[in-house]
This record gives sequence, structure tokens and C-alpha cells, in this order.
Amino acid sequence: MSRLHRVAVCTLMLLAGLLSACSEPASERPQPLVTGLPDFTALVEKEGPAVVNISTVTHRDEEAVRESLEQIPEFFRRFFEQFGGEGMPPLPEQEDARSLGSGFIISDDGYVLTNNHVVAEADEIIVRLQDRRELKAELVGADEQSDIALLKVDAEDLPVADIGSSSDLKVGEWVLAIGAPFGFDSSVTAGIVSAKGRSLPSDSYVPFIQTDVAINPGNSGGPLFNLSGQVVGINSQIFSRSGGYMGVSFAIPIDMAMDVVGQLKEHGKVSRGWLGVLIQEVDRDLAESFGLDQPHGALVSQVLEGSPAEAAGVEPGDIITAFNGETIYRSSELPRWVGLVKPDTEVPMTVIRDGEEQELEVTIGLLPDDPEMALRGDSTDKPDAALALGLKVRAASETELDRHDLKSGVVVTEVSDGPARKAGIASGDILVTLNNKPVNDPRELAEVVAGLPESGTVAALVNRNGNPRFLALKLP
Repeated sequence: MSRLHRVAVCTLMLLAGLLSACSEPASERPQPLVTGLPDFTALVEKEGPAVVNISTVTHRDEEAVRESLEQIPEFFRRFFEQFGGEGMPPLPEQEDARSLGSGFIISDDGYVLTNNHVVAEADEIIVRLQDRRELKAELVGADEQSDIALLKVDAEDLPVADIGSSSDLKVGEWVLAIGAPFGFDSSVTAGIVSAKGRSLPSDSYVPFIQTDVAINPGNSGGPLFNLSGQVVGINSQIFSRSGGYMGVSFAIPIDMAMDVVGQLKEHGKVSRGWLGVLIQEVDRDLAESFGLDQPHGALVSQVLEGSPAEAAGVEPGDIITAFNGETIYRSSELPRWVGLVKPDTEVPMTVIRDGEEQELEVTIGLLPDDPEMALRGDSTDKPDAALALGLKVRAASETELDRHDLKSGVVVTEVSDGPARKAGIASGDILVTLNNKPVNDPRELAEVVAGLPESGTVAALVNRNGNPRFLALKLP
């Protein structure tokens, strides 16, 4: 065989090997997970007519302006009478406040859903449909905690949005928003679900849907659709340092919103469960100090007086790891699950106390309308005397007392301007005695403070990181 012949044969064999490798059965090759971008045109045509623009007008409060003018000192009044010619100046001109937002129709007889902050304190609410009709709306009810408002317009046979379920949403799923950003009617933007169950500092009761859908002022209250054309959320907030869209937006889950709608229709307000504890996150260091393998749960820093938690035997230092069958991974999850429970319902709760799990039964109470009342429990009629010293305290757990071999004491949670700060008391100290009297809980401290002299100096025994020291408090 000639040399040229051998080269030709080798070349053919090499090509045959490559072809056989490329002819691998299709079933053995990984299938693409994303096959193409969605087409939203049919969705927008079908659901767009149910999306409305909402404009509000808040009239100037002439009475408030007049009352403020009445607070002008007498000297200036005489000045205006002597030199102004006609006495007091006229009321300053104030324009009516106007705002824009979005919403969507949930029933053909005129119920419209939007955000509470879109219509809050409005004197006039106008709903504008896509066919350019403008209808005056009445506020049926609103819930500030979930930022939901229910409106009613006098009309029939209106286009209705298809309501879906937010519980079926998956992270990475395509979603679409329709609204009026900056007043641009019927604007459509799309993106994906970035996360579910997000908790924001200002909203403890809403497990937000996070998306990367472009949301701007004016989109608030508008619907968030899935690819089936069903409403799965209400666009509510953006995270921004510029005031505009920066890639992070949040929507209220439609399941929660429709529950709020049902209560607003029936009662005009929303009732939520209340446990009556102040909680904090469990970080790595706290987890180690409490003997946990990893950080999880909600650490109880204070049990409010007269609260359902107090009645159930919850103690400061307990770590709530499960509530009503739901595992608590982060402290921000607890208020959400508690709020969903109807008042006067008994539910199970798991806590870790002194390194051991305990099962408690707690009868959930009704969350007060006033958030400050919810944070003070049933002792709202008793002023916190410790505030006179510039102190905020909570009861110390048995674990905290045992760690420092103490029989009594309260944990200092905050120190503001006052005698305590000047004396050197710091947050985290355990206040053991005041004026030579032991303090076992915040109530006992309040009684000791109430009995202090009006002036002079008293001794305070504090324990800081296991080291006892006396500090002198000079009373004002």
C-alpha cells in the first residue's frame, strides 16, 4: 500500500470516529431548560381592560391652617393690626394634593382592588377605565398593615381580572405587570419571580413576592400576572436609592389580598392574631450561647404583660422554633404566621428553653388597632417609670441569671439621655439592684423608681459580662 493510500485511509477513519461521536442518541443529550421567550400579547389583550388608573384629590385643610395662625404670638398679632392695615394676613394659598396609582377590577359589579397608600386620606377617588370612562369611587375599607384598599364604583358588566393563587408561584417564573408608571396609562413590563416570602422592615405581616419587573411610581396597586393571565400579586413597593426602578420590586401575594378583601367586605376592617412578645433574630453567636447547632427561630426578648404569650408561659430567652405547625427559620416569619391566626384560636408552639424543646399551647389574642398598644400589652395605663432614668429594660431569663450566678435582675435593652447614661449604665447590662432594692422584673423596677427621692444620688448594682459594679445615679 502506497504512502498516499495509507494517509487517505487514516483520514477516513478519523472522520468516521468524529461522525459517530456526533451521532449520539438525542435522548442521551441534556434537554434545554429554557426553550424561548414568552409572547405576552394575548395576555395583555385579554386582561388589560380590567386594569384601571386611580387618581385621588386631597383638599387643603383650611381649618388646620387657621388653627396654626391662631398660635401666632400676641406680639405679632398687634404688629399686623398696627402695620398690616387689615389685621391678620389672609390664609396662604394651598393647592389640592393629587396622586396617581393603579388598580384592577375584581368583580363585574364594581369592586376595585388597589394599595392603601394610593388612596389614603383622599377626599376624592376617581377610577379611569381603558375605555376612557371615569367613575367616582367610594372607599369600602382599607388595611394599613397589608397596604390593601377596596374601592367600589357604581357600574355593571365591567371587565374582571382573573384571580389566581400566589402559593403556586415558583422562583424563576415569568410574571407581567400592567399599570400607569408616572401616569403613562396601560404600561406593560415583564420579568421573573426573584424570591418569595420576603419580609421588609416596615411590613411585618406581608410575605412579599420579590420580582425584577420594572415598577415605578404609578404602578402601585396594579396587578402582577403569571403566564396563564391570572393575578398572583399586587405591585406595592420598590427598593430604590434614586426614587426609580433599580431591579428590585415587591408585590403583595394575591392569596393574602383576597383574604383581606373578604374581611373588608364583611366587617370593614381586618382582624389579626396577636401573641404579645418582642423578638429578635438569632445570629451565630446567640445560637452558640443558647446551645443551638445553627441559627434559627425567633428569640423572645420580652413578654408583654397581660399578653397571650404570658398566659401560655412564654419566658424571655425562649427561642420559638415552630408556630401552628410552621417552622420558624427567621424571626421575621413569626409575626406573619401569628397574624394569620384568628383571635381566640388555640395553637401549638415549640420553644427551646435551657437547651431543651418544650411544647406550649397558646390562645391567640386580637392585635390592637394601635401598634403602640400592641407593643405595651395590657399595661398601657401604667407609665414606664424606668424611662425617667433613661432606661428600657426587659425581664432576664433564668439562663441569663444562672450564667452570672444571679438571683434577680433585669436586662438593659436601651439607654437614652438621662441619669442612667451619665452614670455609665450600658445596653446589655443586668441591673441587679437600685437604691439597695432588688429588681426581679420591669414591674418591680418601676415600683422602685416610683419610690426614689426627687433629687440626690442613689446606687445601682449592675452586672456587666459577669463583673458586678456599683454605679451612682444622680437624680434630676
